[in-house]
This record gives sequence, structure tokens and C-alpha cells, in this order.
Amino acid sequence: MPAKTPEQLHSMFAEAYNAGDLERLVDLYDKNAVLVPSPGTEARGIDAIRAALGGFLGMKGTMTLDTRWSLVEGDTALLSGVWTLTGATGPDGKPTDIAGKTTEVARRGADGGWRYYIDNPNGAD
Repeated sequence: MPAKTPEQLHSMFAEAYNAGDLERLVDLYDKNAVLVPSPGTEARGIDAIRAALGGFLGMKGTMTLDTRWSLVEGDTALLSGVWTLTGATGPDGKPTDIAGKTTEVARRGADGGWRYYIDNPNGAD
């Protein structure tokens, strides 16, 4: 189910992450979307995004993602959020907490639902 508003993408992302549901996460993205999983790295298209999000889900933990602001014009939205991931497992296998501020572009599709088109989870830091 796509988001009814651009801002709803944030709560839907956190809910899907916390449920460990990779396909619900991927469904939040346009088929031609780009995700920046880490600075300097891009995942383009659904298959690359699925792989990147699968790795992110492997960190486990509990996510919060709240909208800081949004600007909507027609079928395009520019969003920013603030997120935290607590109780995650770091690359060294030890518990870690991480956080960031997002910058995203979302688009409304033919079905009326909003999806991420550009997602930079650390784009406002």
C-alpha cells in the first residue's frame, strides 16, 4: 500500500523496518528510484535498493523516523526527516546507536500513492 501523503512515507518506513519487512520497505520506492545507503554510494533501481535495504535490515534495532518538514508542489515533494536506530548491531558485531537527518524527493504515482524517488538518509547532515 503506497503512502497517501509524502510525510506518511516516514512513518511507513519506520514501521516496515521495525517489522523486519524488506518487501514493505521496497514498496515505498519508485521503480526508478535512487537510494544513497552511505555517503558516496548510490543504489539505483529496485533491485539495488532491495539489496541495500536488506543490508540495513541486518543491523536490526529499533527505528524512529519523524518528518522535520515537507514542501509539496503538484506530484513532487521535497522532504526532510530525522531518524534514530537504537540497539543496532554495528559492523564489528557490537551494539550501536546511529542517527541522521534525511533529504528525500517523493513522487505521486498514477495510483495516487507517494513513493520515494530520491532518498538520502544522511543528506541533511
